[in-house]
Amino acid sequence: MLDALGDHLGQVDWFLQELDEPMEWFAMLSIPVFTAVIGWLINWTGLIMLFHPIHFHGFRIRGMAELARLAPRKLQEVPGILQGGVGWQGIVPARAAKMGSIAVDKAIAKLGTPAEFYQQLEPDQIAEHIVKIFTPEIPDLVDQVMRESNPGLWRDLPRPAKRAVIARVQAQLPSVVKTVTDEIGTHIDQLLDPKIMVIDHFRKHPDLVVRVFKDVGQKELNMMVNFGFIFGFLLGLPVAFADHWFHQWWLLPVLGIGVGWITNALGMWLIFEPTVPTKKLGITFQGLFLRRQNEAAEVYAQIIADDVITLERIGDFLLDGPRGDRTRQMLAVALGPAIDRAAGPTLGAAKVVIGSGNYRRIRESFANEAVGRTLTPFKDPEFSKRQSDRIRTLVADRTKELHPDDFVEMMRSAIKEDEWMLYAHGAIMGLAGGFIHLAIFGVGGG
Repeated sequence: MLDALGDHLGQVDWFLQELDEPMEWFAMLSIPVFTAVIGWLINWTGLIMLFHPIHFHGFRIRGMAELARLAPRKLQEVPGILQGGVGWQGIVPARAAKMGSIAVDKAIAKLGTPAEFYQQLEPDQIAEHIVKIFTPEIPDLVDQVMRESNPGLWRDLPRPAKRAVIARVQAQLPSVVKTVTDEIGTHIDQLLDPKIMVIDHFRKHPDLVVRVFKDVGQKELNMMVNFGFIFGFLLGLPVAFADHWFHQWWLLPVLGIGVGWITNALGMWLIFEPTVPTKKLGITFQGLFLRRQNEAAEVYAQIIADDVITLERIGDFLLDGPRGDRTRQMLAVALGPAIDRAAGPTLGAAKVVIGSGNYRRIRESFANEAVGRTLTPFKDPEFSKRQSDRIRTLVADRTKELHPDDFVEMMRSAIKEDEWMLYAHGAIMGLAGGFIHLAIFGVGGG
């Protein structure tokens, strides 16, 4: 056997002496060019797989969802499979909720507790803004509540007396509003859950996760495509020699699988590894993405402050989120004493004139109406935009302070478990490229 192997190796054209015809040289030299183009296409189409389409495109098969649960775990990770669908959704938007969860755990949670974060939003300024917006609405609010609660009394009350009631309520408004903002601050840990808020927002807006990746890492993504060409060319050089030396029809397709897989793997490694500066042979290596952590942190923080954790969305969550009923009930109870203060020295007389039951109903109506109206300014886009600078600064500072390992995990988490799909996609394209070259030039260029 060894003699046969030695004879076979002795017949191999190690020094390319049998390359006589220009076409044979062209066929051999075309292999690294071919693998370079395939490498570029692999990484370019890989980015398309990462980000598009935003929503699942395909069709459902009845009973497939039940069968999918019996499939290997890797197959279950393919977007749509567990839902019984055949088609595709971009890997990043398909993992939007997971990225939101990791983002909260790694960076946003480091802003502090919800109470500490709320204090950074300057609740005194929020209260001033609420008073400014709410004051002109007081006459209508008083009129509406009194018409609904005790129309006879309100109708018979002289106009000067009505104006006096309205003026009294307006005078007490700053105290009422401070009660609201203080109460929110005291119970914010029970009322606001940033993790639920972020995950829910990312799930509903997977395009936002794509934007995070593209805005934060566009330079590295472009490099990944370009390096696909370089890696493909370099990997194609030994493939060209192997094809000429051994003249096996299956060699190019099989080596093409390796070229495609390695090209994608090298691209991911170049961007994310090593996470910390590492010196080898006097050269410092670090993932390209990690070298721009501070710059990327600013871009990431801007997106979070503009679209994810905004004062407007905090207001939405407090009133209309999963704990909205609790917020309304808590504030309505807290506003009761503030309304009694607005009644002032006339409180006892009012209860006598209209009865304790009627007074209680009026007070509850005022409280319930005031809850919604006092939090409405949270949803004021202009005011929210002004507050976003503080949120952006907070998120940026905390993101810059992250250890590189945590920073990489925050950005890579949405794709890490699915990277095998990218590598498999590269391997399939490499296999196809090998067959295409074989069809054009034949075995060993012959």
